[in-house]
Amino acid sequence: MEESRLVIGAATDPGPVREQNEDAVYYSPSAADPTSASPDNLILFAVADGMGGYQRGEVASQMAIDTLVAGIAAGNTADIPLLLKQTIREANERIYANGSAEGEHNMMGTTLVAGVVRGADLTIANVGDSRAYLVRANNLTQITKDHSLVAEQVALGAMTEQEARESHHKNIITRALGHRQKVEIDIFELKLLPDDRVLFSTDGLHDYVEEDELINALTRSKPDEAAKEIVSRAIAGGSTDNVTALIAWYAPLSVLQAPPPEAAPARDTSRLAIPVLAAIGVLLFIVIVVVILFVL
Repeated sequence: MEESRLVIGAATDPGPVREQNEDAVYYSPSAADPTSASPDNLILFAVADGMGGYQRGEVASQMAIDTLVAGIAAGNTADIPLLLKQTIREANERIYANGSAEGEHNMMGTTLVAGVVRGADLTIANVGDSRAYLVRANNLTQITKDHSLVAEQVALGAMTEQEARESHHKNIITRALGHRQKVEIDIFELKLLPDDRVLFSTDGLHDYVEEDELINALTRSKPDEAAKEIVSRAIAGGSTDNVTALIAWYAPLSVLQAPPPEAAPARDTSRLAIPVLAAIGVLLFIVIVVVILFVL
């Protein structure tokens, strides 16, 4: 398999209605310079969508990210799924304790979707309705399962996907960090192939960008440009929530190291000038001769 490196870009926007952005996003700094990084480097990336009044959602989402980053950096990376679960449980306990200390009316919570890549191995942990998608060979697949009321109804056959998208209850989530003392965490493991793209997104993006638009943006542009385009499309499509997109591209090293295409050399028009002027002169001479003969 062709050697590849992970390239990551992200974009987030509070949207057209809300003043505060309660989404939080993170990715390892080494993903900013992938060609110089070792293929065995551990790369962490995550998206969180906070909830709670009086800016408590913003605190919860950032607390989840901060706890995750610190826990992965200090933990035993021999077992990534276990380390992710331990770290996310710690984040849940911190957020729950912080919210409880403020009283029942100030409870806060957050979703979290986190990924760790080492080599070609990707491990994803998920709590809530933020999503992870995989784009492979121009096909989009949702990796995670939404922990939401409508998703559970769809799974039970009590509601169609179209009804779920239109439901007034689609924002009710059944699992989040900070809502209870203990939380169940979903883990997904997959092997990346060269040119795979992984998209992490908050629910402000969902249902506001068509699947073909997502695929086109992810495969046509670099991750940072694609993330900005997707977020802009969601807002233009009617999203009123905070919107965040993080894109991780498992880029072939040969593509990353390829020199930029050279601009086509400027055409040398100086060689054309003399023949063109000569032709014009001949035409003028012929016209003058014809006029003189006509007059005579």
